[in-house]
Amino acid sequence: MSPNGVLDEGFIRRYRELLDAEDGAFDELEHAVEDGDRQHYELDLAAWRETVAKRIAFLERHDLVLTPV
Repeated sequence: MSPNGVLDEGFIRRYRELLDAEDGAFDELEHAVEDGDRQHYELDLAAWRETVAKRIAFLERHDLVLTPV
């Protein structure tokens, strides 16, 4: 984000990368659920949670705090 509070191209690009990683991790989690594969479910759930945490940390570093509704 630029000093004047405007989201710049670099911010948007990185955020999009984080969203894509989260989407991919969720897809893997969904497949494990559909297949009834408990072992992969646990691993995929942990991977998905990690991608969510990275996205949230990125937003917090840029002073963009999420508030639950």
